[in-house]
Amino acid sequence: MRASVRTLTLFVVIALSCALAGVARADTGPAPCRSFSIAIPQGRLGATLCAPASATTVLVLMAGSNYNGTYWDFAYQPQIYNFREAMNRAGYATLVVDRLGNGSSSHPPALTLNAANTSEPLHDIVRSLRHGLAGAAPFARVVTAGHSLSSGTSVMEASKYHDVDAVVLTGYSHALNVAETLGVISTYHRAVDDPVFAGSGLDAGYLTTRPGTRMHDFFAPGDADPAVVARDERTKEVFSLTEYPDSLLSTLPGMSSEIDVPVLIVDGSLDRLSCGAGYSACTSSATLRAEEAPYFAPAARLQTFVLPGSGHSVNLARNTGMYQNVVLSWLNSTVGH
Repeated sequence: MRASVRTLTLFVVIALSCALAGVARADTGPAPCRSFSIAIPQGRLGATLCAPASATTVLVLMAGSNYNGTYWDFAYQPQIYNFREAMNRAGYATLVVDRLGNGSSSHPPALTLNAANTSEPLHDIVRSLRHGLAGAAPFARVVTAGHSLSSGTSVMEASKYHDVDAVVLTGYSHALNVAETLGVISTYHRAVDDPVFAGSGLDAGYLTTRPGTRMHDFFAPGDADPAVVARDERTKEVFSLTEYPDSLLSTLPGMSSEIDVPVLIVDGSLDRLSCGAGYSACTSSATLRAEEAPYFAPAARLQTFVLPGSGHSVNLARNTGMYQNVVLSWLNSTVGH
């Protein structure tokens, strides 16, 4: 009975958030942004902090293995696809951080990279945000939000350090479709052989997706704007396969059960990586919650949302606004501005 009540409550929240988008977003206008780098033992992490004047909660946004910060701060039709701007308009600060070996961060030898290279600095970033990172005012509440690989990183960090106020996991579940994941990996090739990274000087261990494969890997054709997919190809990112093994441990039983703050999981209904065989785990938000609830403690107060028709990259689906509103409603009810 309690599970049914929680599920009904979530559906009500989703319905209200979609119907009352203006209330959820409570537009505060453009937020001032500042880019800088964060020193870590392996080099430096590129970061951009955007903070509305009244913000006391900050979201730390990291992208998955095939993306950099542009995944959260998408330039094409930002009123639709820019997650960072949507959070800022609603009064939340954001810190977009590129993983090590990614985007504007340092690129050490590819085979030295792993998910711990991100989760350990993420802990330091969370702590610094509470005390004033790079001269910014301290934030009272810190929420981590990941996508795919970096969702695993967020689970690693939150379960070990217990220092965040809430966690958003997207493109993530314990129902990993191994066959589809291997199929996506088969579309990777050396970044130095790709037109986007020609002349980059990257070592041969850095990989990226082959041209023309991202629609299949990360989108669902019925929910993707071709112009978005084209820009996504131009802004795609490099990574190392050595980042996968320890991150994938987060999809096994055990680690996520140590998280003791609210958790929201969001997946597309046609996510070939995270929805299990035949997308069975993502037939509805309730189905996803039933699938994931055994892996989380009661303290996580787990909520889930399935974005209808979306593939793996929910930020770039045509109907991504539904997901943005769900995240905002959840934030408002759990941590506030």
